[in-house]
Amino acid sequence: MSDLRHLSTAELESALPDLRAAPADGGRLAMIVRRPAENGREVLTEGQLCTSEGLVGDNWSKGRANPECQLTLMNARAAQLVAQSRDRWPLAGDQLYVDFDLSDANLPAGTRVAIGDKAVVEVTAEPHTGCEKFISRFGLEAMKFVNGKQGRPLNLRGINTKVITGGTIREGDPVRRLA
Repeated sequence: MSDLRHLSTAELESALPDLRAAPADGGRLAMIVRRPAENGREVLTEGQLCTSEGLVGDNWSKGRANPECQLTLMNARAAQLVAQSRDRWPLAGDQLYVDFDLSDANLPAGTRVAIGDKAVVEVTAEPHTGCEKFISRFGLEAMKFVNGKQGRPLNLRGINTKVITGGTIREGDPVRRLA
């Protein structure tokens, strides 16, 4: 896909109505990505969440793992916007891509989110802002947009979570905020 270009701020901002329309109460798990090694990506149709490992087989638990950053969720609409094609979503580096409102207003730190039949994750206060790899893959304007005055409150770059209850998750599973 050598013809892909980084989107301008105006192009990114024009998508805000669609990004804000993500479901707030009940969404769905759009993609599961395991990172077995740095820069490695495996798209899964099914994964296992575990309280000690996060996404089983992911490299999060190798090295100096921060328990507040065990599992990252990114809004699938935001991933599609910056990546411009579904096959490029994994380049963002997150494990779960959800069609769900990840905003601070909808999911403040401490909120629990159910995924599928059994798994539960909890939103942590640790911000998820991206890195140089995100800039090289999607552009500086995309990084500024997801972390800017409109993107940051919506958590367009994603959120950090920790696994509270493990379980099997599958692409297409429901994602819902718990009381």
